[in-house]
Amino acid sequence: MAPARRIGILTAGGDSPGLNAAIRGIGKAAIGQHGMQVIGFRDGFRGLAEDRSVLLDRRLSGILTVGGTILGTSRDKPHRMLVDGDIVDMTSAVVRTYQKHRLDALVCLGGGGTAKNALRLVRAGLNIITLPKTIDNDVVLTDATFGFATALDIATDAIDRLHSTAHSHHRIIVVEIMGHRAGWLTLGAGIAGGADVILLPEIPYRVESVSEAILRRVRRGSHFSIVAVAEGARSQEDAETYREAESRKRAASTPDEERAAVAALAAVEAAHAGNTLRLAAQLEALTGLESRVTILGYVQRGGAPSAADRLLATRLGSAGADLIDQGVFGVMVAARGEGTEPVPLERVAGKRRPVPLDHPWVLAARHVGTCLGD
Repeated sequence: MAPARRIGILTAGGDSPGLNAAIRGIGKAAIGQHGMQVIGFRDGFRGLAEDRSVLLDRRLSGILTVGGTILGTSRDKPHRMLVDGDIVDMTSAVVRTYQKHRLDALVCLGGGGTAKNALRLVRAGLNIITLPKTIDNDVVLTDATFGFATALDIATDAIDRLHSTAHSHHRIIVVEIMGHRAGWLTLGAGIAGGADVILLPEIPYRVESVSEAILRRVRRGSHFSIVAVAEGARSQEDAETYREAESRKRAASTPDEERAAVAALAAVEAAHAGNTLRLAAQLEALTGLESRVTILGYVQRGGAPSAADRLLATRLGSAGADLIDQGVFGVMVAARGEGTEPVPLERVAGKRRPVPLDHPWVLAARHVGTCLGD
């Protein structure tokens, strides 16, 4: 009898609700339906490069409802990994680990950055598939990413709870929600939680527009407001500065120009830190209303995954095991309607799905009178 086929699994990038559900979905389908052996690698691509492996066959029970990832995760890149103080290309080490364990395929759970790293490994000759994971919901060519639904529930619940204190004290409550480059989480939670103002990375705002919207509420007798702001939201002036810095980086034609452009962009990013606190102070000065800030931070990533994320992660994981059995590699397993679809990694890697300005959620927010800052 031929030896059982062997697959590896790792989780990369930020942690997200549903990772364990996805590991379980892949593992149980691979073992139970296809007779495979499943090996996990701890701490993302670093664990793969350093061969931190564990046999998963008997570790899949009881993890469906558990938050985080039993494998641990990291943001390390195979081709640029910090080793003893130096940046090293560890791709060859990754290939050696893959070959040492006689893997037929490797499943990488992560977002757009993970897809980019996975594509590099495909080009190094490995059989790879990825599953779309991120609370930001910004992976291209999939209807949804697992982790988003849970984070949306958490952020919405937080806004619900903030309404009572905002109303009681006649305050502006500014709540910061995760999302550096895409505003799906802030937009969804803002609409579901009834925020009066929603500020997104995709729609640069004017502080004056926000304060005017709050003062209109005051004139109508509403002496409190909830402002939901994505951590990557920028004023129109700051957004223009950021675009110019990005343009200089893209236009750089020499190593010196590129280093200078990268440093300039980093300075712009550093200047953005604390933007939510500055916004609250500006709104307090312009409206005369007391302002308070709530930064949800990593609480949005924590806790047990929602039913929706458990279902999505299980669907994607089991579909991934089926694709491996069929010999389909170099793809992301995308959610498509009630089913799944393999999408070539070349179409996913290095891309991001921002909120379209004409998206139905944006239109719905505007139609119910929500200020988007523009």
